[in-house]
Amino acid sequence: MSRDVSLTGNEQFFDENELIVSKTDTKGRITYANKVFLRVAQYAEAELLGKPHSIIRHPEMPRCVFKFLWDRIAEKHEVFAYVINRCKNGDHYWVFAHVTPTLDPNGRITGYHSSRRVPNSNALEIIKPLYKELLAIEQKHRTSREQWQASLPVLVGKLESMGFSYDELIFKICA
Repeated sequence: MSRDVSLTGNEQFFDENELIVSKTDTKGRITYANKVFLRVAQYAEAELLGKPHSIIRHPEMPRCVFKFLWDRIAEKHEVFAYVINRCKNGDHYWVFAHVTPTLDPNGRITGYHSSRRVPNSNALEIIKPLYKELLAIEQKHRTSREQWQASLPVLVGKLESMGFSYDELIFKICA
């Protein structure tokens, strides 16, 4: 998708009984996308397969959250996260993502699997202002690396001040 597509501000939704599912290789290139993913993101399967999963990255998603996510799954941990994604036409949709590494019989990572559900609206009331704050920090920096390096300590500091680990916060706001 061209990054020239303007954001529309229109939110897309999917049913609470549906799951958005995708799989990627170890480089983050999409190897599978289910029909719900294709419908909500407004892509044809041929447009996604082999493309980086970042094709749906929304510019309002803090880079530090992705940095945290990728670091965790690279260590063979599962991760739960609230994510805003961008549709092909510039619309957006929120998900509660569960991302896990796929391991071969020898324990080596061969890819990644993500299942996304409809997010808890109460949780989004907490997540959206946090992401806005992290984005404001990131926007003061030029490169992606500088952005997440500036915002990640703020995220970690906020968690510490609340007395929660990342996982504890995510599950507390899901309740």
